[in-house]
Amino acid sequence: MSITRRIAIATGLTAALMGTTAMAQDNVRIALVAKSLGNGFFEAAARGAEEAAEELGNTEIIYTGPTSTTAEGQIEVINSLIAQRVDAIAISANDPDAVVPALQKAMQRGITVISWDSGVAPEGREMHLAPSSDELIGATIIKLAADQLPEGGKVAVLSATSTSTNQNTWIEEMKSNMDQYPDIELVATVYGDDLADKSYRETQGLLQSYPDLDAIIAPTSVGIVAAAQAVQDAGKVGEVNVTGLGLPSEMAGAIESGASESFAIWNPVDLGYATAMLAHNLATDAATAEPGAEIGMGRMGTATLDDDNQAAMSEPFTYDASNIDEFKSVF
Repeated sequence: MSITRRIAIATGLTAALMGTTAMAQDNVRIALVAKSLGNGFFEAAARGAEEAAEELGNTEIIYTGPTSTTAEGQIEVINSLIAQRVDAIAISANDPDAVVPALQKAMQRGITVISWDSGVAPEGREMHLAPSSDELIGATIIKLAADQLPEGGKVAVLSATSTSTNQNTWIEEMKSNMDQYPDIELVATVYGDDLADKSYRETQGLLQSYPDLDAIIAPTSVGIVAAAQAVQDAGKVGEVNVTGLGLPSEMAGAIESGASESFAIWNPVDLGYATAMLAHNLATDAATAEPGAEIGMGRMGTATLDDDNQAAMSEPFTYDASNIDEFKSVF
């Protein structure tokens, strides 16, 4: 073989290798960080993110999170993702402030950081995508309880963690709407830490402490299922209505048993999809997170950022006996 031929082959191989490397580098790696693993809501969101990745092409979704709903667990996950040099981190935060230093470190390394579902303090992210507007969610969850209590009654809240950004905001918005229901009394707020067993025990405690309780509002997909089961086990179906935010697939049994008259949720698949689209657009510099910016979310439309670089995806949807069968096999 001539020297010229060998040089040509070597040059071709080098070009091919460089092309392969460039293609690998073009892959956008987006880490979707859940509050904790093993949660049906976040698993559904991960399916949506994978749908977005397939649509986008050259995009990899890394679905991850701690085993328990702690800020410390999420910080460990974030540090690991920084070491992996991912292109974007999209996090649903267990604590809005505790994760900020780790996320700032990620941004200093050139990693795009956004929060979704449960927000991060503004200094720790580029933007936040709320599943719906906080005002609409707060108004919805108290209305779901009040609709079943035309003569008023006593309600309690079963939340996730005491530091959960979205839960606390929704509860405050709920309270701001309670003047519309003067005969509804909020008697307690307890925290199940988004753990099924603790949420179940906290519900048992509410039923014992308030034997005349009329409703439990759980704005958490883990808590609402546990609360409904506790009400059913206590023989309180028809006396205590469990409502709030839940997944149709997990709440179908509670609707059938009567432990829950109705509940609401946005589609977590859509939320994961929209989050991945936003992260991709920001990581590839197709968009910039700034007040007033309109950033594409694929089939979910456009996110318009407010003065705090926050946007809402859609309104919550109410599920009850009239439509639960239609959705229970979807998510």
